[in-house]
Amino acid sequence: MTSVLPVLLPGKVVPQPPRNPHLEWTPQKFRTAPQPPPTDDGKVQEQELANQRQMLDGKLIKKTRPRRTVDYNGGMGRWALLRRLRPNPLHVPYLRPSPPYIIDLLPPKAYPDNSSTSLCTKFVHTSTNKIRCPVNVVTWTPEGRRILTGSTSGEFTLWNGLTFNFETILQAHDTAICTFAFTHSGAYLASADKSGIIKYFEPNMNNLTAWQGSTSREAIRGLSFSPDDRRFATASDDSSVRIWSFQESRVESVLTGHGWDVKCVEWHPTKGLLVSGSKDNQIKFWDPRTGTVLSTLHQHKNTIQALSWSPNGNMVASASRDQTVRVFDIRAMKEYRVLKGHKKEVCSVTWHPVHPLLVSGGSEGAIIHWDLATPEPNFAQPISPPRATLSQAHDSNVWSLAFHPLGHLLVSASNDHTTRFWSRERPGDASSVFSGGGEKPPEMTDMSGQDEDDDVMVPGFGYGGGAGAGIGGGSGGGPGWWGKEEGVGHIDFSAATQSGSSNAYDNRRSTGYSDSGGTDDFIPGFGVSDSSVAPRQSGPLPSQDDIYGVGPEDWGRTGGGGGTGGRDEWGREVNRQGRWNGPRRGGHGGGGGRY
Repeated sequence: MTSVLPVLLPGKVVPQPPRNPHLEWTPQKFRTAPQPPPTDDGKVQEQELANQRQMLDGKLIKKTRPRRTVDYNGGMGRWALLRRLRPNPLHVPYLRPSPPYIIDLLPPKAYPDNSSTSLCTKFVHTSTNKIRCPVNVVTWTPEGRRILTGSTSGEFTLWNGLTFNFETILQAHDTAICTFAFTHSGAYLASADKSGIIKYFEPNMNNLTAWQGSTSREAIRGLSFSPDDRRFATASDDSSVRIWSFQESRVESVLTGHGWDVKCVEWHPTKGLLVSGSKDNQIKFWDPRTGTVLSTLHQHKNTIQALSWSPNGNMVASASRDQTVRVFDIRAMKEYRVLKGHKKEVCSVTWHPVHPLLVSGGSEGAIIHWDLATPEPNFAQPISPPRATLSQAHDSNVWSLAFHPLGHLLVSASNDHTTRFWSRERPGDASSVFSGGGEKPPEMTDMSGQDEDDDVMVPGFGYGGGAGAGIGGGSGGGPGWWGKEEGVGHIDFSAATQSGSSNAYDNRRSTGYSDSGGTDDFIPGFGVSDSSVAPRQSGPLPSQDDIYGVGPEDWGRTGGGGGTGGRDEWGREVNRQGRWNGPRRGGHGGGGGRY
C-alpha cells in the first residue's frame, strides 16, 4: 500500500516539470575540452624582445615599461558613487592596511577629521629636462591635469599630471624665471624673470605682452593675483612692492617701506590685504587701497624666503633663512607656531588645500610635513615636532612646492635640476611613513617610478632624519581652528603597522622583508610589487604587552599628568581605574597621550 506524503509547502513553490523542455537552458560548457589559459601580453612582449636581441648581433634593446598612474584623480569617481549610496552623510569605508583596500582610498576631502590621509610622503617619479638646470618654481594648472615648471634657463616645461611624462617645453623668458601665477579664473598666466620682465600667457602658452616691471632691471621675486584677478602684486629686489592693473598692464601704486630686497608677496585669498617678506627680516602687511603698512612682524632673524596664506585666510606661514617656519594668526596678529626641524635655511612653504597641514622645503633637500590640527590656538609659542620627514627628498635646495587641487599629490622643484612627485601612502605599504613613528626608514628605497633611461640609482632617496609626531603630543578633541573637529581615535592607513613603541617595527624588520622597488611585476596604479607588503608572521602572535609596551592596568596612566583621565593605545579616554570613559571627545587631563 503506497501512501502519499503531505506537501507542506505552498503549491506555487513546489518544483514543476518544465512546460517547454526544448526552450529550457541546460549547461553544456562542461562537455568541451579544457581551454589553454589566455596569453600574457607581458610574456609575449618579453619573447619578442628576446627574438629581436638575437637578430641584432648582440645589441641590447631596452625593455619598455609603462608609466605608472598614481592616485588617478584621487578617487573622486569612487567618492561620487559612495555619496549616492552611503547610508548616512558621515559614512566612509573602513580602511585596513592591506592592498585590496586601495580601491576604498578616497580623496582627502572625504576625511575631514583625519589629516594623516594627506601626507604625501611616497616617492612616485622624477622628471628632468634634457638640458639640466635648476627648477625655480612649479605649479599645477587650474584644472589639475598638468604641472608647469619654470627653470633658470627661462623655459616653461609642461608635465602630465597623471603619468608624469613630458608634454611640451617653451622658451618663455631670456633669463631665469623667478615666479609665475595663474589667475583664479585660470584664463591667464603671468610670469616674471630675473631681469624684471613681466609677461602674460594664455593657457595654450601664447605670449600676449611683455614689459619691464622693475627699476634698474632688478629681479622680480614674487607675484600674486588679487581675489578678483583685476590686479596683481609683485615683489622686487629694488625693495618695493608694486600693484599692477592686469588689464592695462600699468603700475597703480608702489609700496615702499622695506629696507632691502623684497623676496615674496602674497595677496589674501578673499580680502584686500597683502603680506610681503624681505631680506630685512621683516614681514609687512599692506592695505593695497591706500598703500600703507598695517603691521610689521619681526620674529625672524634672517631673510624671509617664502610666504603662504592658509586656505581659510586666517593664518600666514613664513619660511626663513634662520632655519625656522613660523605661523602667524592675523586675527590676533600673534605668533601661532614655531616649527623647527630643518638643518639649513628654509626655501619654500605651502599649505594643504583641505587639511591643516603645512609642507616646507629646505636647502638641505628635506621636505617636512607639519600637522597644525589643535583644539584651540595657543599663543605660548609651542614648538611643534614634524609629522613626517623626508630628509633626502632632493640633493639640493627645494625651491618650490605645490599641492594638487584635490590634495592627493605633491610636486617639488629643486636646485638639483629635478621635479619630483610625491603621493599618499597606500594601505598595505610596509614602507609607510607611520611605521617608523613619523620618519622614513633609512633603508627603504623606491626606484619603481624612475624614467626608463635611468639605469643607475638616483642619489638622494635614502630616507631618514627628523622625528615625526606619530607618538606623543595628544590633546583633547573639540573644534579645531580649521573649522573642523579633530577627534581622537581615527584610523590611519597603516594602523596595523603603527605602534606606540619601536619594538614592533624592529621585530617586523627582523622577519626579513625587503623593498624591491625596481621590479616590473607591479599592478599599474597600485604602487610597487607585493614585496612592499608586510609578510605573514610565522609563529604565535606577540602579546599585547609586547606590542604596545603597556598593559590594561596602565591605560589610565598614559595620558600625561595633571588631569583626571588620559587615553589608551587606541585614543580612547580612560579614567584612573583604567576604564573607558565612553565615546566622549577629549579629556579633562593635560596633554601627552600616545597619539
